[in-house]
Amino acid sequence: MGANDTFRGDRDKRDTASEVRLVGEIGLVDYPSCQESAIYGLGDVFRVASDYATDTDDHPAAIRVSTWTVTGTGPDTGMVCTFDSHPGTEHRLSHIIVPPSLVVPEDMTNVDTLGDWIRDLKSGGTILCAVCAGVFVLAETGMLDGRDATTHWAFADYLATQFPKIRVDAARMVIDDIDIITAAGILAWVDLGLTLVDRLLGPSVMLHTARFILADPPRRQQRTYQEFTPRLRHGDKEVLTAQTFIHANAGRQLAVAELAQVAGVQPRTFQRRFKEATGSTLTEYLQSVRVAKARESLELSRTSVEQIAMDVGYLDVSTFRRLFQRTTGPTPSEYRKRFGIADGRPERRYP
Repeated sequence: MGANDTFRGDRDKRDTASEVRLVGEIGLVDYPSCQESAIYGLGDVFRVASDYATDTDDHPAAIRVSTWTVTGTGPDTGMVCTFDSHPGTEHRLSHIIVPPSLVVPEDMTNVDTLGDWIRDLKSGGTILCAVCAGVFVLAETGMLDGRDATTHWAFADYLATQFPKIRVDAARMVIDDIDIITAAGILAWVDLGLTLVDRLLGPSVMLHTARFILADPPRRQQRTYQEFTPRLRHGDKEVLTAQTFIHANAGRQLAVAELAQVAGVQPRTFQRRFKEATGSTLTEYLQSVRVAKARESLELSRTSVEQIAMDVGYLDVSTFRRLFQRTTGPTPSEYRKRFGIADGRPERRYP
C-alpha cells in the first residue's frame, strides 16, 4: 500500500458507525496557553492510524478523537467539546491527553479549573495522560501523589518542589504507570500518541503510522509481548480505588484485608467484586502489575534483577524469575538483552 493510499479511504465504510468499531475515545485538553500544534498533531496521528486501520482490516476499527476546552468563569466554569471526529453518540472518554504548555509552569493560568473534571473522569476509569508542562495540570488534581512521573528536565526540580508527594524521574521520557501516563519533552506527544495507537489498534498500525509521519516508533513498543492493559472502565468505583492503590504501591506486600479497607468493603465481597470488575483474581492482577513494572525497569535501567524483584514486591528472586518467564516467555536477563536500552545503546530523548 502506497503512502497516498493512507488517505484514499472508503468514506462510506469509515463513517458508518455500524461498520466501524470505535476502540476508544481520546480527549485532547485545549487549556489556556497549551501547545496547539500538539492538539492538531495528535489529531493527525490518530487520523492516520484510524484511516489505515479502516482501509486494511476486515473488521474496521478507529479511534474517536475529541477536543475539550474550558468555558465560562467562576462557578459557571465547565468543559465543552469543540471538536468530535465521530459526533452523534454519547462521549465515553477512555483516555485524555493534557498537551504541553508554551509558557513555564509558574505562568500557567486557569489550571485548577480542570481539576474537578479530571478527577471525575479518573473516578470513571479514564486513563490520564500528560506531556511536558501538561504534567502540572495532573499534579494540581492530586492524582499523581505517590506516583512516578516525568516532565521536561527544565521543570523537574520545580515539579518536585511544588508537589513533594510525586516521585519525579526526569531521566525517563515516558512513564507508563498503567492508568496514568506522563511524557517528558515538548515533542514527546509523538511517542505518547504512537503508544496509544499501539494499545488501541495494535503494533502493525502503530508501525505504519510511525513510518508515514517519519517518526521513530516509541522505544517501549518494539517488542513482541502483549502489554498489561487492565480493565478500568467497569463502573465499580470501589474496585477502581483499589486498582489505583495497587498501581501506586505494587512493591509492597499487599494483603486482601488492606485492599478491602482501601475500597471500603468487606474482604470476601471485595474479592468477588474485584474478579467481576477486572476479570482477574486479586493474585493474578497483582502479578500482572508487578511484571509490567519489572519489564519497564529491565528495559530502562541497569538495576540488578535481584533488586528489581525486591522493588516489585518479591523477596525471593527465584519466585520472581519463574513468574516473569511464565508471563513473558524469556527470563528477566534474556528480556533485558533483547529489549533493554540502558545497556550500551544510546537513549533518544527530547529536550
